[in-house]
Amino acid sequence: MNLENKVILVTGASSGIGRAAAHKLAQHGAKMVLMARSEDELNELKSNIEANGGTALVVAGDVTKMKDFENAVSKAKLKFGTVNALINNAGLMPLSFVEKLKTDEWEKMVDVNIKGVLNGVAAVLPELKANKDGHIINISSMAAHRYFPGGAVYCATKAAVKMFSEGLRQELAPKYGINVTSIEPGAVATNLTDTITDEDIMEKMKEMQQMDTLEAEDIADAIYYALSQPERVNINDVYLVPSEQQ
Repeated sequence: MNLENKVILVTGASSGIGRAAAHKLAQHGAKMVLMARSEDELNELKSNIEANGGTALVVAGDVTKMKDFENAVSKAKLKFGTVNALINNAGLMPLSFVEKLKTDEWEKMVDVNIKGVLNGVAAVLPELKANKDGHIINISSMAAHRYFPGGAVYCATKAAVKMFSEGLRQELAPKYGINVTSIEPGAVATNLTDTITDEDIMEKMKEMQQMDTLEAEDIADAIYYALSQPERVNINDVYLVPSEQQ
């Protein structure tokens, strides 16, 4: 896909991977539709993108609410005419040991990490099918491949995203020319760990943070790599980890 003038909707755009991806893709000519709950942070990002010659539209919204996604797609079509790609990036990682029974946190992870991805696909798919091309990128995790302490529910959500992505690819790519990619990073220096409330896990995370982790820009580069391939090429998975991570 030549990204020039392509309309790309990214969720969780206010910080971390989403923010880095929005900057990266805008630099290559994409028109970015920025979605997150924090409108102030999105407006700041929009100003930064436009100051560097890019184009962006802010649509505040919650990925767990289908109507918010539909609103984002509607506004994108109104301003830019269509939607060409979706980056399902919004996610939560309040790790905890199962025996702590932090069931409210489990439900939030399922709602954002799984249902949010499903909502995004449901919102953009009619437009991508009508265009008979496009790209859906879902941010999964190395957690889809292996369990780590406190990650039972989180790993399960990311495994769901990985498998959903593969099913989506097999259903959509041959029939409609819609490519699908699962991006699966290891430890990344973002604020994802800020939602952890289990003190036992917080101690373990301090050990992990001693390593030289990936930066959000590394994941943005992987997203750009997947998006910028010729339409005949589908990058199924991009699995990247810090060199120090076992």
